[in-house]
Order: sequence, then C-alpha cells, then structure tokens
Amino acid sequence: MKRRDFMKTVGAGAAALAMTNRAAAAPARRPNLLLYVTDDQGMDDAGCYGHPVIRTPGLDMLARHGTRFTHAFCTTASCSPSRSVILTGQYNHANGQYGLQHGYHHFSSHDTVRSLPVMLAEAGYRTACAGKFHVAPEAAYRFELQIGGGAPLEMAENCRKAIETDDNRPFFLYMCTTEPHRPFRRDGADPVSPEEVVVPPYLPDTPECREELAQYCMSVQRGDSGLKRVLELLQETGHWDDTVVLCVSDNGIPFPGAKTTVYDPGIRLPCVIRDPAVARQGGVCNAMITWADITPTLLDYAGGAPAGADFHGRSFRAALSEEDPEGWDEVYASHTFHEVTMYYPMRVVRTRRHKLIWNIAHGLEYPFASDLWRSSTWQGVLERGDTVYGKRTVDAYLHRPRFELYDLQEDPDEVRNLAEDPQHAAVLAELQAKLRAFQERTKDPWLLKWDRE
Repeated sequence: MKRRDFMKTVGAGAAALAMTNRAAAAPARRPNLLLYVTDDQGMDDAGCYGHPVIRTPGLDMLARHGTRFTHAFCTTASCSPSRSVILTGQYNHANGQYGLQHGYHHFSSHDTVRSLPVMLAEAGYRTACAGKFHVAPEAAYRFELQIGGGAPLEMAENCRKAIETDDNRPFFLYMCTTEPHRPFRRDGADPVSPEEVVVPPYLPDTPECREELAQYCMSVQRGDSGLKRVLELLQETGHWDDTVVLCVSDNGIPFPGAKTTVYDPGIRLPCVIRDPAVARQGGVCNAMITWADITPTLLDYAGGAPAGADFHGRSFRAALSEEDPEGWDEVYASHTFHEVTMYYPMRVVRTRRHKLIWNIAHGLEYPFASDLWRSSTWQGVLERGDTVYGKRTVDAYLHRPRFELYDLQEDPDEVRNLAEDPQHAAVLAELQAKLRAFQERTKDPWLLKWDRE
C-alpha cells in the first residue's frame, strides 16, 4: 500500500474511533428526541393556552404530561430564518439565513454552519425529518432520512418508520407541518364560524378579518392532528417514556401586525416540552427562552454539545422543574428580511418590563409579505380607507421611528412609544447598551449601523 493511501486509511480509522469513543462516552440511555414545528401559529391559539374556540387535543395532551412555557420567543418572525435558528442555536444574522430560502428569494446559511441534525448524527443518533424543510444548504442541515409531507395525519403515519425500527440508535425526528400557514388548509378540522372567533387587539374587528381568523383556527386544528397522532404512535411503539417531545411554532400568525414583525404577536409563541424524566407534569414555566436555546437544549439531552460548538442560546433543560427559575429574564430578536424585496432590519431586546426595537431602516416604509398584502383582512382596510388597524393607526404601522420603546406592563399592546420621553431616557440608554453588546457578542454585521447611519 502506498504511504499516501495508508495515511488516508489511518486517518479515517482514527476519525471513526474518535466518533465511537464519543458515542461511548455519552450516557448509556439517552432519550429519543422529537421536535414538532407548526407554521405560523400564535401563542394563545391552543386549548392549553386558554383559547376558547380552537381545539388542540395533541398540544393539550403534551401540556398535561409536560411543561408549558408562557414566555417563549422566536428570534425572527419569518419562516426560513426562524427555522435556521431552531436548528443551529445561532441568530440568523450570524448563520446567514437572512430571509426565505425558496424560489427567487434564495437565501441560504453559510456552508460552515453545523446544525442540530448533523451534530446529533455524529453523536450516534439516527436523524429523520418530515414535512416542511425551508432552510439551505441541504448539506449543512443534513438528515439521514427524508420523509414525505402531506396532510398532518398522513405525515405522522409516514413517520412510523422513523420511530418503529430495529436500529438500536436513539432517534431524532423533526416534524414540520405547513399548517396554519396561508391558504389555511383545514380539511378534517372541526368547523369554526366567523361569529365565534376571538379577534385579538392587534387586528381589526372586520368581517374580512373574522372570516380569515375562522379559517386560521381550523387550520391550527388540522396541524394539531398530526401532533396528536405522533404522540399516539410513541405510545403504541413503546417510546412514550423514552422520548423527549418539544412542540413550537416558527413565528406568529400570518396577519399584518404579527408575522414579519417583532411585536409580541409576531415573536411570542407556544412552546410545550415533555421530558419523561421530569416528575413535575402539567406545569408552567415562566422562563424567558428563545429558539436559539432549542439546539443547546436537545444536545443537552443527547449527552452534550460537541467540542467547539458555538451557540447564542443555552439549555433550558434544568428550568423545567421550576415555575420561575432565576436568570431567564431577557431575550433578543433579530430580523432582516422575509422575502428578498422586504429589507427592513430590526434588532430587539425584551425584558420582563420593557422592549426596545431598533428599526435600522426606519426611513423606509414597512414592507409587506406578499400573502399578507393580498389578504382580505388588509385589502378590506385599504378599500374602506380605514385609518386604524387594530390599536395602531395605519400610518404608524407603515412608518416607524428609529427606536420604539414600550413599557409592557402598562402598554402590553405596544402602541405608546416612550423612546422620546425624557422620563424614560435612562431605560432607553440601558437597553441600547444591551442591544449593542448583544450584536457584538453574536457578530452581527449590522452593528456598524450605530455609527454609520
């Protein structure tokens, strides 16, 4: 054998041995991991979160046997960027998935990104994904098994092959519905009428909005049917008590005022996790967490992050046993694009009491996602010439100042901007300093805008 070939063989053997040793060093009985992600579901829109109309037996069951978070946030209210954060533990301004992946938008993470499925595979997990993918490049987000999508119930049944197998490795199953994204697929859902829907304060109480909300509610129910079925599959296959199940939404509901914004309706979302090893079931956790914490948390269950891993989040596993754990009182958000034509970078810091939004491109009119612009909810406002949308004026929604500062205790709807109020100058300065430090920590390219604009 030539020396060059011999060295290749030795190198490959050493790498394989290192991987084997790492897997052997991990805990002997690591749990399976199931991550279920819905598409455009708001925090309050589930039975376990108190919605009076929407029926979500799947999420409700998970909440009864797990932990329901009350202050969970995506870091950007846009599909691809949010999913990239979920799967990397890095803010999208750092991982490179600045906007939507598909079609002519064509945003993509950096080739050097190491994602959750890749790291779990190296740790000895078999990995499978089903349904909506919506991140790139595929090599950076590689799964061992790709399972077809379809209706949520069908997708859940297709996932049996990933759950019930003779392979003795633990599994990581990533399931993503396309519900309740527009056009609000709702076949098989319980009917909801426009008269019975609850119109949240950030939306207009109009016939068009009520009709679309009814469709949305039914689509939420359809998405939940897949979660309910996959939980049943875990029980049927004997994996209910050795699988950690986490269910979240990627961003807020697909209406102007929520999705693509960094107001709370866009980023504050449902998050329910069941760890069968946690004695406290049916509990609530008020820790402020973000989707940057998901990858570190799931890797914590898998035996720990690999050496050199760089995360902007941290594991919230230890917080599950407490209602009010210490040290979880601040989150950050970072949005830059949705569609390629929608450049509007915003950076956010939110505490229990206050939120600061920096609208970096505040000189531009706020852009619309195509489906939100076409929605009958928004078109009805335009056709009537309404000047108010929810609790904001239409002009205030379209034209935003450089800074927006809100006292969430006194103004939970985020409509009274205190950034120019001298009485809040100290709070403004403190949060600006926090925001800038966050950008420095996460190597945000838009950091330079503090000095250049």
